[in-house]
Amino acid sequence: MLPSHDRFAYSPITARPDFSWPDGKRLAVYVALCVEHFSYGSGLGLAYSPGLSHPNSYNWGWREYGNRVGGWRLIELFEEYGLPLTVLLNSACYDHCPDLVAAHRRRGDEIVAHGRTNSEHQNGMDEASERAIIAEVTARIREAEGAPPAGWMSPGAHPSARIEDLLAQAGYGYTLDWPIDDQPVWMKTAGGPLLAMPYPHEVNDVPMVVLHDGTANAFADMAIDNLEEMLAQSERQPLVYGITIHTFIVGQPFRLRQFRRVMEALARHRDRIWFTTAGACAQHYASLFPAPGGLSTQGTQS
Repeated sequence: MLPSHDRFAYSPITARPDFSWPDGKRLAVYVALCVEHFSYGSGLGLAYSPGLSHPNSYNWGWREYGNRVGGWRLIELFEEYGLPLTVLLNSACYDHCPDLVAAHRRRGDEIVAHGRTNSEHQNGMDEASERAIIAEVTARIREAEGAPPAGWMSPGAHPSARIEDLLAQAGYGYTLDWPIDDQPVWMKTAGGPLLAMPYPHEVNDVPMVVLHDGTANAFADMAIDNLEEMLAQSERQPLVYGITIHTFIVGQPFRLRQFRRVMEALARHRDRIWFTTAGACAQHYASLFPAPGGLSTQGTQS
């Protein structure tokens, strides 16, 4: 037998119980917006100018553009179309760009914990250090937003092998670290059940634009094609479609212009789509399908 994570069993999408999202909708759509802050002089994160030594003003400045300009333009765009956002937030942004975070708070956007900063990855940390970061990030969001975050996404999409246990023990309800399915999946952890929400590994501006050199047109085409195909598929099974964008990538004017085509396509199908947040979607699913008994690895090796 190959090594396994032992978090969940295999389950084909064709063998799931049928259900609907609110108002009888069959496709739930959420847009995850990454709002991040990086330490100056760090080599972690996406390299705009690889090969250059740090400090590197181009590498840091490319990402900082999202906090100063791109994030604000995206807020304007989503206000124009009246759609919610799921904000994956580095807690360092509360100190660095509090005005931007406050603008999302005024909109009522969901705040998902996205670690302290994308300049550090938790995979490889010892358990005490990782537990302390989760506690720090959770407390910071609770203090600022009036409630703790329900969901977590690891910085750099680089979770440790134990983080699901730590998240469940800290009171989290769902994670975005597992891009495994088009429906939510209950996971076993040492802290009890944790929901793995569908998260886009492909319809995501980092792999498409930065890693694969995709154009703004191609990213918009991908998102629209994915929408049309999932709408057709959702006639057979209810599905979740997530789109992930970053303030410093899609927030660039020429990409924003093309992303408007995505927003227009979503708007054309308002009668068939439940526009939601990852948290609201997780909550609705859990109300329909509570975690099965025995979803705990308490006492086993995580």
